[in-house]
Amino acid sequence: MKRRTALGLLAGGFSLQAQESKCRIEALELWEYQGTREAERGVNGQYQVQPLHAYDAYRPKEYRDGPVVEKGPQKTSAIYLKLKASGGVEGLYGPVDREAAIVIDQQIRAFLIGKDALAGDVAWDQLWRLNRHGRSGIFMMAISAVDNALWDLRGRYFQAPVYRLLGGPSRNSVEVYGSCLGSSLEPAKVAARAKELLAQGFRNQKWFLADGPGSGSAGFARNVRVAQILRESLGSGGGMMFDVFNGWDLPYALQWCKEVEGLRPRWLEEPFSSEKVDAYARLSASTSVPIATGEHFYGRWEVHQFLKADAVRVVQADPEWCGGVSELKKICTLASIYDVPVIPHGHNLHAAVHVVASESPTTCPLSEYLVLKMASYYHFDTNSLIPKNGRINLSERPGFGMEISRERVEKSKLLSWNP
Repeated sequence: MKRRTALGLLAGGFSLQAQESKCRIEALELWEYQGTREAERGVNGQYQVQPLHAYDAYRPKEYRDGPVVEKGPQKTSAIYLKLKASGGVEGLYGPVDREAAIVIDQQIRAFLIGKDALAGDVAWDQLWRLNRHGRSGIFMMAISAVDNALWDLRGRYFQAPVYRLLGGPSRNSVEVYGSCLGSSLEPAKVAARAKELLAQGFRNQKWFLADGPGSGSAGFARNVRVAQILRESLGSGGGMMFDVFNGWDLPYALQWCKEVEGLRPRWLEEPFSSEKVDAYARLSASTSVPIATGEHFYGRWEVHQFLKADAVRVVQADPEWCGGVSELKKICTLASIYDVPVIPHGHNLHAAVHVVASESPTTCPLSEYLVLKMASYYHFDTNSLIPKNGRINLSERPGFGMEISRERVEKSKLLSWNP
């Protein structure tokens, strides 16, 4: 496909209206790919503290890796969204969460057929207005997937990577921090894994604490000890962050921050759920530990409430959930007014990395890389993003540069939940 430019369109005598009519959405397809990957068993099953752990019945026993690591084949699957437009141009994005895929199939697909694939902001606004629940939750996750796929389509249409369409790049590679979800919190294993990741270039690491108020003083001591071990392992210059996934309350968070302030954590993430703006504001005003949240923000309006209240020091909006690339860019602009960095949550990688690469390093200094999850998450993608020395190099491939590996797909199925 020839590279399309605004100058070329004018030289060819095309009007904007005529050109738009040549790229209309003709189909939205949800494909499930199935295959087999190599997996380890008996290790890396560490849980993190969760809101339900306030109840004794739902609080698991302390985790330990098994004595033997077993390796073997494991079935895996993923859903990808494919958009097809007139003229043969396509857009691809995934993996997509199944609950979002159902909404796309049942409520969004028919609405988008015939729409201008190049008018992304219009499509986003219309989808947001389409459903009374469109402003949050699963419907916003569906909007996010569609928006990201449309950005990939436009990148392929103009034969440019998404970060260039967004105004970048601001750097040649994006630094990522090592996110250690699943890694054992046994003291010796924390030290060993932290040093291993540091040697791989992950100078910033996020660890997921396992205990909350229900675990009593012993659990509190374990949470403090993890921070102490990490500071010893990473040295004085290493960045250490902690995620507690809404599993704490304000008194507990205040006490923990007081204990570890001298260790200089880079942030404490999601101590409470994101409707508790006042609790975040009180915690932020009471500690030198930066407070981070945002993976469950659904749009710029929720972010604004936190920024106005001076309740957060790091915004972690996720382009898979907050409204896609289009909305994350607006959130970055909003956060920059308050001089609060945006470090996107890393449920997925492609959209987040391209947005970060398009922004000033002062606005988006880092992105998240879930070390264990990403080892297999892009099993079907021939161009999965793999850090080298803690950084992901940017590619000039059009769109997000995603391509499905036919060699790894054992079965494929076109999904539909419509009656």
